[in-house]
Amino acid sequence: MGGEYRESCDVVVVGAGHAGCEAALACARLGLETILFTVSVDSIALMPCNPNIGGTSKGHLVREVDALGGEMGKNIDKTFIQSKMLNLSKGPAVHSLRAQADKAEYSRSMRRTLENTEHLSIVQAEVAKILTEECALSDTISGENSVEEFLKENSGKKKIIGVRTYSGARYDAKAVILCTGTYLRARCIYGDVSNHTGPNGLQAADHLTDSLKELGIEMFRFKTGTPARIDKRSIDFSKMEEQPGDERVIPFSFTTDPESVQIPQVSCWLTYTNERTHEIIRENLDRSPLYSGVIEGTGPRYCPSIEDKVVKFAERNRHQVFIEPEGLYTNEMYVGGMSSSLPEDVQHAMYSSVAGLEHVKIVRNAYAIEYDCINPRQLKPTLEVRGIEGLFSAGQFNGSSGYEEAAAQGLVAGINAARKIFGRSQLLLDRSQAYIGVLIDDLVTKENREPYRMMTSRAEYRLLLRQDNADLRLTKIGYEMGLISKDRYEQLLEKERLIQKETRRVEHVNIGTGPKVQAFLERQESTPLKSGTTLVELIRRPELDYDLLAEIDSDRPELPYGVREQVNINIKYDGYIKRQQKQAEQFQKLEKKRIPENMDYDKVDSLRTEARQKLKEFRPVSIGQASRISGVSPADISVLLVYLESRRRSCGI
Repeated sequence: MGGEYRESCDVVVVGAGHAGCEAALACARLGLETILFTVSVDSIALMPCNPNIGGTSKGHLVREVDALGGEMGKNIDKTFIQSKMLNLSKGPAVHSLRAQADKAEYSRSMRRTLENTEHLSIVQAEVAKILTEECALSDTISGENSVEEFLKENSGKKKIIGVRTYSGARYDAKAVILCTGTYLRARCIYGDVSNHTGPNGLQAADHLTDSLKELGIEMFRFKTGTPARIDKRSIDFSKMEEQPGDERVIPFSFTTDPESVQIPQVSCWLTYTNERTHEIIRENLDRSPLYSGVIEGTGPRYCPSIEDKVVKFAERNRHQVFIEPEGLYTNEMYVGGMSSSLPEDVQHAMYSSVAGLEHVKIVRNAYAIEYDCINPRQLKPTLEVRGIEGLFSAGQFNGSSGYEEAAAQGLVAGINAARKIFGRSQLLLDRSQAYIGVLIDDLVTKENREPYRMMTSRAEYRLLLRQDNADLRLTKIGYEMGLISKDRYEQLLEKERLIQKETRRVEHVNIGTGPKVQAFLERQESTPLKSGTTLVELIRRPELDYDLLAEIDSDRPELPYGVREQVNINIKYDGYIKRQQKQAEQFQKLEKKRIPENMDYDKVDSLRTEARQKLKEFRPVSIGQASRISGVSPADISVLLVYLESRRRSCGI
């Protein structure tokens, strides 16, 4: 007798990249039976492009993922081969940790974590169909709307009941999280070569797009690219500038013992393109699928191919090229800054024109990859798809780029899928709380016509959202969500206590004008004292800091680095921080003015037509979010506030 294979679980996660891993771990750790689907078990936590985690603003995201109870920070701490804190010449708001990974070991380590997590199963299969049914009224009813409003808003609303694989197996589930990355109808292209595969030649997922379109989901076609991988033995490093790691490594995870990451590090190398490189590229632009129209998808503006750089920055006679190791046990090196989709012969000529690469041997050609992704405006700030209860979406499938952006979304989608099943309130991080809040808010409220990349400039409150204080901002929330242990939460409370205690102490430490103090100030090239002062005033001097002043602070207690760091930053930037805190408080007032999910904007008189259309399309959850939607003016917000207040009074709320 024949028949379909059928299995039940709580949550299905589709895709085992950086988003899928975080989503699956969050759900399983919260006690839900979770199945993680991947087209290849060998692609779990794969790094198909750059061999590193973190970087400017991205390091902030990794720290925030860790503070909320995610895995990425722990995993890179176990598998890095070089670590560097970027932007140290600038203020602490833009300091960002970046680590080179052993790519193979990063993937193996994450797979070990997944395989040994209770309630989590991994299945190698292609999910081809999302299974839904019509929502019952009890699934969607809201007490804040009239029956007329409710019926208008919820007619045809669906809810998730499971998925079906390409082989025909059915998996029943209460929630599904889509983390398909760059695999949906993927196509890898260089020159005239076009392969219908996922990254690194892995199998693409060709069948899910049609199922999503049948559900009314709008799709985009985006592209990204990756440079060639070259043989280390063919590189002349003497013509390049060595880029070593930091002498003292700071871990990504707040739970990693700093002493455990003080290991021997490998070097990266810096070289440059030149006029000959650019001439080769310009002569062959007509053979680039990027310029010949073969590539249809929109690429990332902030991570352009070398062809794009040469065309768009024609006045520049050179571009940086970073040569980065892919791991400890391979000779493959990554050519950072030279992603391309040019033909194979042009790639050989182009790379070999770079200083130090004259005799280069290419292991893997550079290529562009096109893939299907969702229009993220269809998502709620919880990352649930509007109109389909229990369907969540995260990562590059949401039109973002980068491993770190993916992991952050995966964690939030996993938490919210679990909380929806448990009937609990959803996690909503706003722009003043976290870079994750900025990332998700930008995705769901802005018109994204290209892959979205996180940058520090996108965060209005970046002095508050530093990577060094991610635990102080978010660990309590992670504890409330159920992903942070009680021990770790109590350690956070102790850290807060020590910071407050030490800050109070240094405010009252008086420093005299004795010879020891004056000699110390002279050595630090700091102005001598004419009269006594406080330790706080000395810390505020640009050339001094809390740690340096230990020499003249005789009663200083022994404190962990994280506590000392916070004391120093809080004192040095006190005025700026307080000013930004006031701005954030004003922002939060608008964020707290909630808009009912089923709001009937047709009943709001005096709204301009464009604003009404945009509000109906985006469905903002708050006045603050509504104010950030393109096409909604301050006058429209005033109209909306008046309407909500009159509605509140008429309902007697």
